[in-house]
Amino acid sequence: MQRYDLLIRQGTLVTPAGVGQGDVGIRAGRIVAIGELDPAAAGETVEALGLHVLPGVIDTQVHFREPGAEHKEDLEHGLKGAALGGVTAVFEMPNTLPLTTDAERLADKIERAGANAACDFAFYVGATPDNVGDLAALERRPGCCGVKIFMGSSTGDLLIEDDETLRAVLENGSRRVAVHAEDENRLRERFAIAEESADVAAHAEWRDAETAIRATGRLLELVRQTGRRVHVLHITTGAEMELLAAAKDLASVEVTPQHLTLAAPECYERLGTRAQMNPPIRETAQQAALWRALAAGIVDIIGSDHAPHTLEEKAKPYPQSPSGMPGVQTLLPLLLDHVNGGRLSLQRLVDLVSAGPARLFGIIGRGRLAVGYEGSLTLVDMRAKRRIEESWIASRCGWTPFAGMTVLGWPHATVIRGQVVMRDDELVGAPIGQPLRFFEGDSA
Repeated sequence: MQRYDLLIRQGTLVTPAGVGQGDVGIRAGRIVAIGELDPAAAGETVEALGLHVLPGVIDTQVHFREPGAEHKEDLEHGLKGAALGGVTAVFEMPNTLPLTTDAERLADKIERAGANAACDFAFYVGATPDNVGDLAALERRPGCCGVKIFMGSSTGDLLIEDDETLRAVLENGSRRVAVHAEDENRLRERFAIAEESADVAAHAEWRDAETAIRATGRLLELVRQTGRRVHVLHITTGAEMELLAAAKDLASVEVTPQHLTLAAPECYERLGTRAQMNPPIRETAQQAALWRALAAGIVDIIGSDHAPHTLEEKAKPYPQSPSGMPGVQTLLPLLLDHVNGGRLSLQRLVDLVSAGPARLFGIIGRGRLAVGYEGSLTLVDMRAKRRIEESWIASRCGWTPFAGMTVLGWPHATVIRGQVVMRDDELVGAPIGQPLRFFEGDSA
């Protein structure tokens, strides 16, 4: 008789073959059986009747601020928030202090995370004019998910603003490159709009649609010339989606729950600088374009862009107030609410936050609820009606722009390699997170 370390029993399984009730047996960290399984063969059983069982959620864009700004977030609290939100793994960004731009700093982050990691992790290295020649080797180091480019200035000092250096980065390496696409020259030219207004409602006027469209267009021209695959982060405009739809052979696309859920001007009137992020929250017409692109299959991934600051920092007068908001813990509740609202299917959600990240970035053993894959799963209660409270937020910043929002659908449990690490809003057991592993070949 086959035995299991963990048996997920009578859940509604979201698999590549469809959605239906069944059991999942996990042994030595891997799924070894799916179907109607013998509960007597299990060392531990999770009763999942009434719950949906998804392949583990992966958040491919978070900023955990360590080292250098641990007062607003650190790896321990960021990873705890991820696990509490049903997230089994994250990709963390390089704009820390010091910047993650070489092998020593990458290794330092991996060591820091491994001590108290509630879920799995990988780190980007940041592209600079000084490390272009090192990028091909850096992107292949264990625990590295790839290279990150900032075409426009945001939080931190990473910046590749000219086409010559951007081309050099694209020509050094082979893995998919993540890009923040805002045009730096236009941001500088228009900064007076923000300074003179001193009103956060002007944020989307300063960093207007043309700032994003221009940068995305420049990027795609170079992508076509170099053949390098890119992942364009947090798209906010319909015009960008049209450009990206014509470049699907080389460019994948991310949107965030913030841009799908919040809209200007209401969010600025209600939240003030708490709604400030880069690229900005835009008007409802642009938000509708994002939803159309998602329905059309142009969008490949939804990432949280978790980017916390303290409320004291956010309370500074605009534009001295920093851009960014927490989001890793609310990623899944918001998306489940949109599923229940009919905006996307559960299968589409799985592709956006699990199968898509694994496929595009070449994560080994993740992204499918199937025999042979890692036993990293997210269990959700689609009927749970919950109010998002700041007391639930694990981030050191201690707040969320979605406080007070009632959602339908909630993460019930997080399972990593056959071990339950979160159940019913509580972390359980010792931290077991470890670096993700990636295929050596190019991503899809």
